[in-house]
Amino acid sequence: MKDRIESLALVVILTVVAVAAGWASFTHVHDWTMRHAPTGTPDAFGWVNAVISELVPVAALLIIKRRRRDGAPIGYPLFLLIAAGTLSLCAQLAVAQPSPAGWLLSAVPALAFMALVKLIFAGPPTTATAPATAEQEPAPIVEAIPVRPIARPNGVPVIGQVTRWSPAPSY
Repeated sequence: MKDRIESLALVVILTVVAVAAGWASFTHVHDWTMRHAPTGTPDAFGWVNAVISELVPVAALLIIKRRRRDGAPIGYPLFLLIAAGTLSLCAQLAVAQPSPAGWLLSAVPALAFMALVKLIFAGPPTTATAPATAEQEPAPIVEAIPVRPIARPNGVPVIGQVTRWSPAPSY
């Protein structure tokens, strides 16, 4: 019961912080976009940039998690994560008061949002397998049979079936 209450409290806290941080971060990206967009650019353009810069890292993190699980390369989604995160942080810093305190306070929403996304999608920690108890039968120990590679007389190892190519006879 205590675990369930703690889990519920954690979900509520994470949701409130994620929504607040997301709203602040989206607003900073929107404002930065609109400040530098040509006159007459629709307001929706600023919100589109905000959605892209804030949600691409979330999607990239999910793809990274899936690819790690499948043993696939993570280079491109990692690049997207870093690029979109950098864009978001640039927007946060661009709208800040020009001082270290202003930059820090302006970057907090994006950093908090990224940290919470990582926390949520990182998954539970892996636990080590418990040692065998008296009730469990230990796994049988099997001695490994040494493998000796097959080699040609000249010492070159044989890998798979060896075939020789010869040109077709000419008639």
